[in-house]
Amino acid sequence: MDFIKNPRAIEEKSMDLIDPFVSDIDLTSEEITVYSRMIHASGDVDYGHLIATSKGAVAAGIDALAKGCNIYTDVNMVKAGINKNALSVLGGEVFCRVSDPEIAKIAKEKNIARSMAAMNSFGADLNGSIIGVGNAPTALYEAIRMVEEDGIKPALIIGIPVGFVGAADSKEQLVRKAPCPFITVRGTKGGSSIVASVINALMFNLVQRDHMLYVQGRK
Repeated sequence: MDFIKNPRAIEEKSMDLIDPFVSDIDLTSEEITVYSRMIHASGDVDYGHLIATSKGAVAAGIDALAKGCNIYTDVNMVKAGINKNALSVLGGEVFCRVSDPEIAKIAKEKNIARSMAAMNSFGADLNGSIIGVGNAPTALYEAIRMVEEDGIKPALIIGIPVGFVGAADSKEQLVRKAPCPFITVRGTKGGSSIVASVINALMFNLVQRDHMLYVQGRK
């Protein structure tokens, strides 16, 4: 049991225990990393068969991060869970405006949720970005609307709001309309820590990919 004193050993053991719960799903090695990190963050092995992604979504997220994309999120809890040092090295930042006084004013004037007003306020900055929604279905609905109606083109939407009112429906709309590459979890499960785990897994994949290219003399 000495491994419980070693964080890296704990993580490796956890991944070994998680592996059987994703081994029956047709996934690339990069997708396995994302699925496994989501299961690890949630402590719920059922996630493996609840996760839904568009084809190539994980690769799209990795490529966007490699280009130094920014991340826009609905709540500060997502922002807190992202490895911002790693993101900074890649040239990106995380933005969340839900607590801004200006956003509260706009939301009150328009009689809409602050999360919706905050997402809308990012406007064209969302082009080429990663959108992470871990709490508010209204933010996910607005992101989908902006893609469909305003022509916004994010590189990836990670839409995993949690809860019993609107969460499952907003995620089903994301899957059904697939307005751009997406990663989600069907049903009521999800949350900020799961969104952060996806982003951190994408960055981990990028580091691993760059290391392999370096070893192979291709970078």
